[in-house]
Amino acid sequence: MPTWIHDHPIAERIEALLALSREHAATYCSPSASLSRERYLARHPTRILAMKCMDGRLHLPHATRTPLGIITPFRNLGGIFDLGWPYLGEILTDAVGQAIRAGNGVLLVITYHFSRGSKARGCAGFDCDHRAALAHARQIQAQAERLFGRDRRNVYPLVCGFETDSDALIVHGEDDATLDIGTLAEDATPSLERRLASLCPDMAADIRRDLLPLLAGNLAHVAALRGVARDLDIEHREWVICVGRGFDFLHLPNTALIIGPYGPDLAEPIGTAADIIDDNMAAGRIPDDGFMLLASTPYQAVGVDRARAELKSRFLADFAARVIQRQHPRLAERMRSHTAVVHWPTRRLERLDGSTGGPT
Repeated sequence: MPTWIHDHPIAERIEALLALSREHAATYCSPSASLSRERYLARHPTRILAMKCMDGRLHLPHATRTPLGIITPFRNLGGIFDLGWPYLGEILTDAVGQAIRAGNGVLLVITYHFSRGSKARGCAGFDCDHRAALAHARQIQAQAERLFGRDRRNVYPLVCGFETDSDALIVHGEDDATLDIGTLAEDATPSLERRLASLCPDMAADIRRDLLPLLAGNLAHVAALRGVARDLDIEHREWVICVGRGFDFLHLPNTALIIGPYGPDLAEPIGTAADIIDDNMAAGRIPDDGFMLLASTPYQAVGVDRARAELKSRFLADFAARVIQRQHPRLAERMRSHTAVVHWPTRRLERLDGSTGGPT
């Protein structure tokens, strides 16, 4: 989706976003992509889960040159999670259980992000405070250790920074040591295994083996970007509020505010997202003709699983609409609400209804 679409009428923006979803699904389902995933997983079977901010700049498959579908993302405003929340805990333990029963380990990548060039380009969820974001990532790591074992033999919770100016990963290891991919020379790939073994000596050999391609891919990606002019100072102009899961296609900077069902209080982040949309309209950063509310839930199989996903999506859309109506009644009049389910094996977004003016 082109960046200039932000200035277009709301109907055109919505259609461009849905077209992006269709393009993502087509790419994911292509024969080449499917074979690439199968080949990759045959060589690197460790299950990789990534907890990260909804910021579109954090596109880990792109930044690590990993086939789509290998890294399972958990995205939320600010990358703020609490593994004690039952729903999130159930999703994680189910994913871990599937991997363990198949004889594979799990790499849980817990990310935070920041900008070296400007503090203001950091994570808004932590008021651009780099240290606060890192501290929260370490809290999640400690929770994961309590949940899956402090020896980290089966599930390895790894804290990783993401420097958004260069797309470089910063891997955090023992005794506050780090491996900053952005500081390495382009020809440093052969030394990565030795560096990683020294940084994370308690990491199981098979998990370390399957992390190395991500680091090597990131090294090549960062090297390719050196000297390339990039637009780093795009102003905030979000015009989409996403509630639920299944937004893999939305890796666009300053477009969507994604709120995952990963905490007991959904009203607060929905209200915050509405505040941001309202401010964007008032400042003229986006047209004031409307914004999109998109609720989505993934499903695996037809029948009861899909029907339950439909109910979840409709509930999330109704809940979000009521919050926006209560806190921003004038903004709610310009809301276009869409509900959808995502067939997770194909990443295909299926709309359940058309847009509506005002809350559903």
